[in-house]
Amino acid sequence: MGWIIALIVGGVAGWLASLVMNRDASMGIFWNIVVGCIGSVVGNLIAGPLLGITGSVQEFSITGLLVAVVGAIVLLGIANLVQRGRVR
Repeated sequence: MGWIIALIVGGVAGWLASLVMNRDASMGIFWNIVVGCIGSVVGNLIAGPLLGITGSVQEFSITGLLVAVVGAIVLLGIANLVQRGRVR
C-alpha cells in the first residue's frame, strides 16, 4: 500500500512543481510521478541536514508533500539549466 501512496503523492508533488516552474504543458502524468518521487529524495537530502526536516511520500503528510515539491522544483530547475545549454 505504501508504494501506491508514494506514486500518488509523487505525482501530485511533480505536478505542483511543474506548475511552479511553468513546465506543465511539456510533462505528462508519468514524468510528474518520476519528478515527484525523485524530488522527494532530493528534498530530503536538502532539508534533512540543513533544517532537520524530513518527510516521506510513502506516508502522506503535509511536510512530506512540501519536501517533495521543493525537491522537485530543484530537480526541474537543474533540468532547465541543462536544457538551456543544448543547441536546438
